[in-house]
Amino acid sequence: MKLNIACIPGDGIGPEIVTEAKKVLNQTAKVYGHEISYTDLLMGGASIDVHGVPLTEETVEKAKEADAVLMGSIGGDTTTSPWYKLAPQLRPEAGLLAIRKALNLFANLRPAVLYDELADACPLKKDISGAGFDMMIMRELTGGLYFGERYTTQENGVRKAVDTLTYNENEIRRIALKGFDIAMKRRKKVTSVDKANVLDSSRLWRKVVEEVAKDYPEVTLEHMLVDNCAMQLVKNPAQFDVILTENMFGDILSDEASMVTGSIGMLASASLNDSKFGLYEPSHGSAPDIAGKGIANPIATVLSAAMMLRFSFDLDKEADAVENAVKNVLKKGYRTVDIMSEGCRQVGCKEMGDLLADEIN
Repeated sequence: MKLNIACIPGDGIGPEIVTEAKKVLNQTAKVYGHEISYTDLLMGGASIDVHGVPLTEETVEKAKEADAVLMGSIGGDTTTSPWYKLAPQLRPEAGLLAIRKALNLFANLRPAVLYDELADACPLKKDISGAGFDMMIMRELTGGLYFGERYTTQENGVRKAVDTLTYNENEIRRIALKGFDIAMKRRKKVTSVDKANVLDSSRLWRKVVEEVAKDYPEVTLEHMLVDNCAMQLVKNPAQFDVILTENMFGDILSDEASMVTGSIGMLASASLNDSKFGLYEPSHGSAPDIAGKGIANPIATVLSAAMMLRFSFDLDKEADAVENAVKNVLKKGYRTVDIMSEGCRQVGCKEMGDLLADEIN
């Protein structure tokens, strides 16, 4: 298979971690008989420096021509970088919001995995973390409260702010379909999270999810109120496989789930549209304070590349190989500085990439 991948290295540590992810992808392609074509694109601060804007139409068009996009990180130091003296719509992060909209990326996937070798970093009690967990939080990305009508006004001398939470059944159905499709690649369980005891939008969400579930008889569906889900994530995270939820709930729950893993440097993410196309990026930021020092952790970007193999190219065996490479390197005791612990060997960004690539054979 030929894989046409657009790469957005971005800012800060972005170019370093994307280089290592490409190294691992190249080795995977070599072993499994694929061909990869990369197109490097500018976005964020890197684009501002060259074009004066965080995202150009040319970048959008070239991204659309690719099968998938692999991205590093966007942004810089908000207190010192000249990028943050610009108007909000011209700052680096505006490019990320714009490309998500341009590519119609409505489904955000955030896996949260506790690796045995990193269990000590988990803030949960050992009788809870000992069971391990491997969940996928599926967040609707383009609707809901963040995109509804909003305004601030004054009534009878009292200031009033209004934010509107709106979903239609088509928006719910397309994210539900993605959620059930991904559950079929995992342990075949979906937990749909809402606030149906209060919100009309959640009651519609629940009805549409149940309609979609009828076409997936192999997948177990359960409903859970969002406040209970927040509690269950710290009480019994092992119960979850795919968590399917709307935009604001997903924003909050995915951050909670990321913290119980103990290391944001290990967390991948993907944003998908209604085809196989997706944008894949680590969940962490650009870490400008360590950029260029060669100590960044590339594992989240490598795991994002594994998600790309699985969800955009249906190369499950290859994705398994990359994920197993991460597990094997950790078992052998290699660590970047952010996940370093006593008795392990500390390595830099490039060496970690070499180790991961060497495991794929």
